[in-house]
Amino acid sequence: MVDERIIESASGQKDGGNTRTDVVRLSIIAVAAVFSWSGIWSQFVPVDVVAIAATLLGGYPVYKETLRALRHGHVNMEVSMAVAIFASLIVRQFTVSAVITFFVLLSEYIETYAVDKGKQTISLLERSAPKLALVRREGEEVQVDPKSLVQNDVVIVRDGERVPVDGTIVVGSAFVNQSSITGESARLEKSAGDRVYAGSVNESGLIEVRTEKVGTETVFGKIIKLVEDAENRKAPIQKLSDRLASWLIEFAIGFAAFTFLVTRDVISTLSVVVVAGACGVAAGTPLAIVAIMGKAAKRGTIVKGGAYLEEMSRVDTVVIDKTGTLTFGDPVVTDIVGFDGFGEQEVLEYAAIAERYSNHPLARAILGKATESGIKLSEEVSSASSSYIAGKGIVCQFNGGQIIVGNDILMAEKKVQFPRGREEQALSGGSKGRSTVLVAYHGKICGTISIADRVRGESRRALEELKKMGIRTVMLTGDNKEVAQDVAREVGIDEVYADLLPEDKVSIVEKLVAEGHRVAMVGDGINDAPALARANVGIGMGGGTDVAIEEADIVLMTNDLQKIADVARLSRKAYRAIMENFYGTATVDGIGMTLAFLGLLNPLLAAGIHVTSELVFILNSAKLIR
Repeated sequence: MVDERIIESASGQKDGGNTRTDVVRLSIIAVAAVFSWSGIWSQFVPVDVVAIAATLLGGYPVYKETLRALRHGHVNMEVSMAVAIFASLIVRQFTVSAVITFFVLLSEYIETYAVDKGKQTISLLERSAPKLALVRREGEEVQVDPKSLVQNDVVIVRDGERVPVDGTIVVGSAFVNQSSITGESARLEKSAGDRVYAGSVNESGLIEVRTEKVGTETVFGKIIKLVEDAENRKAPIQKLSDRLASWLIEFAIGFAAFTFLVTRDVISTLSVVVVAGACGVAAGTPLAIVAIMGKAAKRGTIVKGGAYLEEMSRVDTVVIDKTGTLTFGDPVVTDIVGFDGFGEQEVLEYAAIAERYSNHPLARAILGKATESGIKLSEEVSSASSSYIAGKGIVCQFNGGQIIVGNDILMAEKKVQFPRGREEQALSGGSKGRSTVLVAYHGKICGTISIADRVRGESRRALEELKKMGIRTVMLTGDNKEVAQDVAREVGIDEVYADLLPEDKVSIVEKLVAEGHRVAMVGDGINDAPALARANVGIGMGGGTDVAIEEADIVLMTNDLQKIADVARLSRKAYRAIMENFYGTATVDGIGMTLAFLGLLNPLLAAGIHVTSELVFILNSAKLIR
């Protein structure tokens, strides 16, 4: 029975006044039906005026929706109920007409209330947005609308207030709660130089924040926009539920005509029309999807639409890019070895010179170690001097020669010589979860740098949960096989692909999809955006970064891998509830119409079955809100 009118009201267009009107209307019709059933009015007037008036006036919303549906060439539940109501009046079943009207309006009220509850996430998020910001301008503190703030405005956030912008703390320190973004209520200590996000709560302290992003450009603003857009997109299963609801209604009307032709019994015919209901399907499906998307959003997981929730419910393979997901993506240098007279500092300096302008995680580790060791890099090298070779390393022109930093494949391509008897030693560093970077100068290997990335503590637990759900796990990495196998053993990955170039990751995802697997690809959205796009579902673990928000279908606002299992579990709950509603509605309608055809069901009992079954199926979806 759900339609655009109900969805609109659930989006916030139905105010408290309309709700009170519905309650009053329902109460009047209920009283009229009781009086009509009691027969009190028959002592004074020959016609049941009360029931007729209650039916015609109280049923106005039903008739209005019926006319709208017919103008658009649609046959919905209101049309079938209007037919039943007027047929009851024609055959002088006035009490029946009032009861049907009451139950139709009651069921719509229940639907609207349930869908309203499911759509509370947006309103809760919007209410979390600060309405005023205290800003320092020209030496004075003034309160302004946060939307009027501009970049570099300094905002003052006191104890208990919400941060109105994305920015960096310039003065003070505070304990900040970012649950509106991450779904986790842990207090984080923030001080000068740390980033804070709009919607976060300053739970203690006083901070001044330099504005970087405001309004819809903030992470919080993008979350609200994503949730709004997601709730307005129909999943394929919603379109299927609409078709099924329409088919059930059309079948009921056709079966009612067949019943009348065979039995010539108006009461049985009315009962067929009244007992058939499709509301559990039409209203229950969007309610289940909205409820789960809302619950996920509260937990810091943004699903960009019901289609992705539906896909996630069918996923049988989760592919994970190692760096930044299974590991922290913040590697550190653990060991440096020099060959043939080259010292550790010299090897590190050559590597740092070559990697100076690179943003690769391994480059950051090398540069961090160089800074820590007090190495000052030559100013002679510019970004134009270096050439990055994806998946292999970097080549840098320096002092009339070449510095080559990378893996053994790059060294072989550049025909770099290993020191005599040192090749096995140079390549043996890639074990115990460490990556080995080879450093060459003037065509010879001068040393190796071993780099390790820490595995996230929750990785193993998260992967175990996925396995319990029957989901296979696959790890993709550009690291060598030994490093990849070490990490896989530590976290419990089922299958490993190592030594991969970025394009190889795309090919593997495409291959898995082509084999018929339902694939979810998990990455940070930076180096693996093409692979995210090729999977059935792309999951971004960016901790709320712009790249993850833009590229992924499902966004994890923290880097907690357990949220993957959580969203998979939630999506399966939604799909299971929807299918229960599908089969349950079809079964109840089938049995009810058969009983009505056989004369075993009167219109009053049919109306009771209709509303009871609808309530059961809507509550089946509504339970997901909790």
